[in-house]
Amino acid sequence: MPNIKSAIRRVKKTRFQTSINRIRKSKYRAAVKKMSIYLETGKVKEAKSFLPKFHSQLMKIAKTGVITKKTASRKISRVTKKINNFKKK
Repeated sequence: MPNIKSAIRRVKKTRFQTSINRIRKSKYRAAVKKMSIYLETGKVKEAKSFLPKFHSQLMKIAKTGVITKKTASRKISRVTKKINNFKKK
Protein backbone atom coordinates (compact mmCIF):
# COMPACT_ATOMS: atom_id res chain seq x y z
CA MET A 1 0.00 0.00 0.00
CA PRO A 2 1.44 3.38 -0.96
CA ASN A 3 2.28 5.97 1.67
CA ILE A 4 2.46 9.07 -0.51
CA LYS A 5 -0.79 10.98 -0.94
CA SER A 6 -0.60 11.23 -4.73
CA ALA A 7 0.16 7.50 -5.01
CA ILE A 8 -2.87 6.70 -2.84
CA ARG A 9 -5.07 8.82 -5.12
CA ARG A 10 -3.57 7.13 -8.19
CA VAL A 11 -4.36 3.65 -6.81
CA LYS A 12 -7.94 4.71 -6.13
CA LYS A 13 -8.33 6.18 -9.61
CA THR A 14 -6.81 3.07 -11.24
CA ARG A 15 -9.24 0.78 -9.41
CA PHE A 16 -12.19 2.92 -10.51
CA GLN A 17 -11.02 3.03 -14.13
CA THR A 18 -10.39 -0.72 -14.14
CA SER A 19 -13.96 -1.38 -13.02
CA ILE A 20 -15.32 0.90 -15.76
CA ASN A 21 -13.17 -0.83 -18.38
CA ARG A 22 -14.46 -4.22 -17.22
CA ILE A 23 -18.03 -3.03 -17.78
CA ARG A 24 -17.13 -1.70 -21.24
CA LYS A 25 -15.38 -4.93 -22.20
CA SER A 26 -18.39 -6.91 -21.01
CA LYS A 27 -20.70 -4.80 -23.21
CA TYR A 28 -18.35 -5.36 -26.13
CA ARG A 29 -18.35 -9.13 -25.67
CA ALA A 30 -22.13 -9.18 -25.26
CA ALA A 31 -22.64 -7.25 -28.51
CA VAL A 32 -20.27 -9.53 -30.43
CA LYS A 33 -21.92 -12.64 -28.98
CA LYS A 34 -25.43 -11.38 -29.77
CA MET A 35 -24.45 -10.66 -33.37
CA SER A 36 -22.74 -14.03 -33.77
CA ILE A 37 -25.86 -15.80 -32.47
CA TYR A 38 -27.96 -13.96 -35.06
CA LEU A 39 -25.58 -14.97 -37.82
CA GLU A 40 -25.22 -18.59 -36.71
CA THR A 41 -28.97 -19.13 -36.46
CA GLY A 42 -29.60 -17.39 -39.78
CA LYS A 43 -31.69 -14.54 -38.40
CA VAL A 44 -30.65 -12.08 -41.06
CA LYS A 45 -33.48 -9.64 -40.38
CA GLU A 46 -32.55 -9.30 -36.70
CA ALA A 47 -28.86 -9.06 -37.56
CA LYS A 48 -29.55 -6.29 -40.06
CA SER A 49 -31.60 -4.31 -37.56
CA PHE A 50 -28.94 -4.78 -34.85
CA LEU A 51 -26.05 -3.77 -37.15
CA PRO A 52 -26.25 0.04 -36.60
CA LYS A 53 -26.35 -0.41 -32.82
CA PHE A 54 -23.51 -2.95 -33.05
CA HIS A 55 -21.46 -0.47 -35.06
CA SER A 56 -22.02 2.40 -32.63
CA GLN A 57 -21.28 0.25 -29.57
CA LEU A 58 -18.00 -1.00 -30.97
CA MET A 59 -16.86 2.45 -32.07
CA LYS A 60 -17.72 3.95 -28.66
CA ILE A 61 -15.73 1.24 -26.93
CA ALA A 62 -12.84 1.76 -29.37
CA LYS A 63 -12.92 5.49 -28.69
CA THR A 64 -12.39 4.87 -24.97
CA GLY A 65 -9.39 2.64 -25.67
CA VAL A 66 -10.67 -0.70 -24.41
CA ILE A 67 -10.18 -2.14 -27.89
CA THR A 68 -8.33 -0.56 -30.78
CA LYS A 69 -10.12 1.23 -33.59
CA LYS A 70 -8.74 -1.26 -36.11
CA THR A 71 -10.17 -4.20 -34.14
CA ALA A 72 -13.59 -2.58 -34.03
CA SER A 73 -13.48 -1.78 -37.75
CA ARG A 74 -12.38 -5.32 -38.59
CA LYS A 75 -15.22 -6.87 -36.58
CA ILE A 76 -17.80 -4.53 -38.12
CA SER A 77 -16.48 -5.21 -41.61
CA ARG A 78 -16.60 -8.98 -41.19
CA VAL A 79 -20.11 -8.93 -39.77
CA THR A 80 -21.36 -6.67 -42.55
CA LYS A 81 -19.77 -8.95 -45.13
CA LYS A 82 -21.52 -12.00 -43.62
CA ILE A 83 -24.89 -10.22 -43.60
CA ASN A 84 -24.47 -9.21 -47.24
CA ASN A 85 -23.52 -12.77 -48.21
CA PHE A 86 -26.72 -14.07 -46.60
CA LYS A 87 -28.76 -11.90 -48.94
CA LYS A 88 -27.06 -13.37 -52.02
CA LYS A 89 -27.84 -16.97 -51.04
